[in-house]
Amino acid sequence: MNTDNQDRVAVIDACRTPFLRSGTAYYDLMAWELGRCAVKGLIARSGIEPSQIDYVIMGTVMADVKTTNVAREIMLGAGLPGSIPAHTCSAACVSANIAITSACDMIKSGEVDTVIAGGTESMSDPAIKISKRYRRFLTDLTLYRRPKSFLGKVKLLRGMKLTDFIAPEKPAIAEYSTGLSMGANAERLARRLGITRKEQDDYAARSHRLAVEAIKNGSMKREVVPVVVPQTGKAVTEDNGPRADATAEKLAAMKPAFDKRYGTVTAANSSFLTDGASAVLLMKEAKARSLGLKPQAFIRSYAQAGSDPWEELLLGPAFAAARALQKGGINLADIKVLEIHEAFAAQILANIRYMESEKWGRESLGLAGKMGTIDLDLLNTRGGSLSIGHPFGATGGRLIASCCNRMQEENAQFGLVAGCGAGAVGNAIILENAQ
Repeated sequence: MNTDNQDRVAVIDACRTPFLRSGTAYYDLMAWELGRCAVKGLIARSGIEPSQIDYVIMGTVMADVKTTNVAREIMLGAGLPGSIPAHTCSAACVSANIAITSACDMIKSGEVDTVIAGGTESMSDPAIKISKRYRRFLTDLTLYRRPKSFLGKVKLLRGMKLTDFIAPEKPAIAEYSTGLSMGANAERLARRLGITRKEQDDYAARSHRLAVEAIKNGSMKREVVPVVVPQTGKAVTEDNGPRADATAEKLAAMKPAFDKRYGTVTAANSSFLTDGASAVLLMKEAKARSLGLKPQAFIRSYAQAGSDPWEELLLGPAFAAARALQKGGINLADIKVLEIHEAFAAQILANIRYMESEKWGRESLGLAGKMGTIDLDLLNTRGGSLSIGHPFGATGGRLIASCCNRMQEENAQFGLVAGCGAGAVGNAIILENAQ
């Protein structure tokens, strides 16, 4: 894949805002404002001249109709020249991952040399639709029928009920294709693979413990850029999701969230609604050398995957990693830094089961046998989405930042970033240490 080193795609730097539980300090900020903070922080950290940037791609999921191309609003808000094009991509929880691999495709094709890619999400102010009947009324009134007389307008009101005007549509939490929520699918997966409640609670407690430790020892600081909230003037410098009191014993007291009677998936062993943004500076290696910029890592390979939305919705990391490893010409045993998205404790444990299974390796992942063995001492050692949080469109950039920093600090040659998304899609990126 990398026949000419000068054509490799380099990760120059990656950063993110602190990730905050929705409804807290970012409550009044829009997603583009969070993205702007991440991009401005990235430019300041890397020292790159904005004029050297050729393109911007940002992922998001819950798009605001006021900023439909949020990538453009982010780059303009960050002070980048208006001559730089930008577009937004949406691929559920792997939106930032896809933004990053799309940037790699553009660089490898020779179309551009330098791209900022990442993602942003604000769940503090999600777009909520008014009722469909009210929407029809408004569009007929102002766009399509546009009655000119008072009587014509009154006719449009016929058949409308008071509830049509005051009752909004609830935000969709179910998969469109199956009608199942992601949490319900996590329950199905846990049952099918025999993942117990204790295993889930133990893993969730581990995620919180490691994230708390990472904040205390300062290892998170390298990837986080502070945010000053204009409405309050206060600086946000740390994630507020990790909890020191999230012990397995306390988590065991939580009630099931999706299957109230027999379920094992709870709010505590699931990722929570989060606001945040991330940004990654990607560049053709030759361009980085010419500018005197030192890469953190190189993109070795990457892959997307789709699977059965009924039985394999949350197994995207396993499916995509199998392909990325094959494309990169390396084995799972070669990977010494693993950063895998934690949508649910059941989901991450299910992916480990698939990666370590001879049966599923052959029958589902297209391998001769098992992918390998996951060493928990190499996996998400600074916590993960269960504790740090999961702003849907931004998590992929966090994973890249953490992976690059860990590879350098741990002197690891290869790292793997992977995630799953709604619709049963997955993405995996293999990074090679440039230091």
